[in-house]
Amino acid sequence: MTSYRGRGWNPCTGPVRFLRNLEIAAVPLAVPPPRPVSLALSRRTLITGAATFAAVSVMAAPVMAAPAPVIAAAASLRFVMADLLAAFQDRTGDTVRVSFGASGTLAQQMRHGAPFEIFLSADETYIRALAADGVLPTDGVIYAKGRLALIAPTNGPLDVDSDLAGLATMLGSGTLHRFAIANPAHAPYGIRAREALQHRGLWQALQPHLVLGENVAQAAQFAVSGNADGGLIAASLANAGPVAAQGWSALIPEGWHSPLNQRMALTAGAGPVAQAFFAFLQDKEALAIFTNHGFALPGDA
Repeated sequence: MTSYRGRGWNPCTGPVRFLRNLEIAAVPLAVPPPRPVSLALSRRTLITGAATFAAVSVMAAPVMAAPAPVIAAAASLRFVMADLLAAFQDRTGDTVRVSFGASGTLAQQMRHGAPFEIFLSADETYIRALAADGVLPTDGVIYAKGRLALIAPTNGPLDVDSDLAGLATMLGSGTLHRFAIANPAHAPYGIRAREALQHRGLWQALQPHLVLGENVAQAAQFAVSGNADGGLIAASLANAGPVAAQGWSALIPEGWHSPLNQRMALTAGAGPVAQAFFAFLQDKEALAIFTNHGFALPGDA
């Protein structure tokens, strides 16, 4: 594009000055009368043009799909959720987005207005508290029961057993360096790990060696990655391929800690897709997926 800067030409005012000069110097000319235009043709042209514009407008209008609902899910669900979402999408064609975290942290986010449409907690205590305070319209239902597991790297020094005898031996000999659990301040599996260790009489001796994960998924990473000699984590994570490939695990007796009743509830703003997913999670197909990932079903003893 040619630039006229510096030539005395202003692209905004220059044409006006030119026309004014032309008007002063011009000699009036005879202007022939306009040729008549068929009125019928004008109407057809207007109608055709309007129809074309309308069609183009419709074709150009973007189709805005509704965003997938966001649900809050406990970190213990990280691997099972992938299978649940795939099964739900195969059945309905709908998708759901998931925000994972410690149940206590997610509950706090909901109190501050986080736009979740379902909350799947690892501990029903958080759901009941939110319902009692009016954050949730109901206290929902139990969708699964969690289990606690001891895990250690396959090539590590910790002997893995259900009664934590290997852990007690390493503590007694002074050979234990670090041991991972989720933070009991806001993670249900961390609370249960503390209860199990207190039941076994190891809690106080473990204090200098504890490594706390922000949630149980992070604790699992610490336990098998070489950052710790082992840890107490969710059985659903210990059974998952990426974790199981790195360590040995054993279930902790359920009587050593309070139950891990994992409860879920819809929020007041839940849309139709979230409601459908909530119903799907109680379906026999979803319950079978939970079982395959190491969870017990709500009705199991």
